[in-house]
Amino acid sequence: MLVRHVKGDTAYHLLPGGGVEAGESIDLALRREVLEETGLLCELVAPLFISDSIDPDGGRHMVQLTFLARIVGGDLTTRPDDPAVISVEVVEPEDLATLDLRPPMAEALCDASLDSFDVPARYLGALWTLDDGSRNAGLPSVTD
Repeated sequence: MLVRHVKGDTAYHLLPGGGVEAGESIDLALRREVLEETGLLCELVAPLFISDSIDPDGGRHMVQLTFLARIVGGDLTTRPDDPAVISVEVVEPEDLATLDLRPPMAEALCDASLDSFDVPARYLGALWTLDDGSRNAGLPSVTD
């Protein structure tokens, strides 16, 4: 499940998610963000990936935690609470490579899906997508 996000004149896909609020656990943040962006209730199953998004200009550094989650209720929304989210889409893993997915982890998600997501969590490295949609790996990571 992906959300289509718009920033300025650029639209791209993201996994549902966002920031952790003060005093909030990662599990609660995951459930809140998925509900706000998709209308679905979920439960955390397992961590999948860790990655960095490091702005090449040095203005921003985000650490992203990607989790496998199970849908346990709710209704898929057509009107997400987040105004930057313009749609919620169910996408087959083999179709991920055709999308502007940010951070660029389509290959890792597709590979994990081949094993029914029963894979150990792993570090994907430093990932960054420029506003024009091109990928910039940012700073080198220990996996490069």
